[in-house]
Amino acid sequence: MMRFFVTGEQNRQMMLNAVVLLFLGYIALFWISNGLMYFHKMGLTAQSVIEYYLGSPEKFTQPRSYQSLLEVTHFHLFSMGMLVVTLAHLVLFTPLPTRLKVWLTGLTFFGAVADEAAGWLVRFAHPAFAYFKIGAFLLLELSLATLIVVVSLSLLAQRSRQRAKEPPRSVQAVTDVV
Repeated sequence: MMRFFVTGEQNRQMMLNAVVLLFLGYIALFWISNGLMYFHKMGLTAQSVIEYYLGSPEKFTQPRSYQSLLEVTHFHLFSMGMLVVTLAHLVLFTPLPTRLKVWLTGLTFFGAVADEAAGWLVRFAHPAFAYFKIGAFLLLELSLATLIVVVSLSLLAQRSRQRAKEPPRSVQAVTDVV
């Protein structure tokens, strides 16, 4: 698949373009569910984050255990890493300036790692890291959304340019026969 991007053949491969757009739609659904899961557990207030990680006697909730944090972190480090590297790879082929691509990619990786680390910090270092958790979550969500939108718009623009270059169907059918 990457050969098409490197050699420029993606301009002639509408199917590849469609597959990448479908992948981005799938990732958009992941992005939505990630936000829903976060807001199901906590909100954008430090107190809600603290109660989630440290427990709440009033709500009869227990603190997050070392094992549960480790299991979530283990899974997330791999899966989020794969997601971010895939999106970063796709953004390389957009017309954005290189410096902006580097910043977007770096912010997304930082947001993913920070979001994982923040829960550990709230639970085992200090409750004030709840603000860091909120910021890391927002950074991750915003940077992922930006990568999804940038790559999608780039592919859609590429598709419309490609369609503008194609001859009308009747002319194309004649040239296909010849």
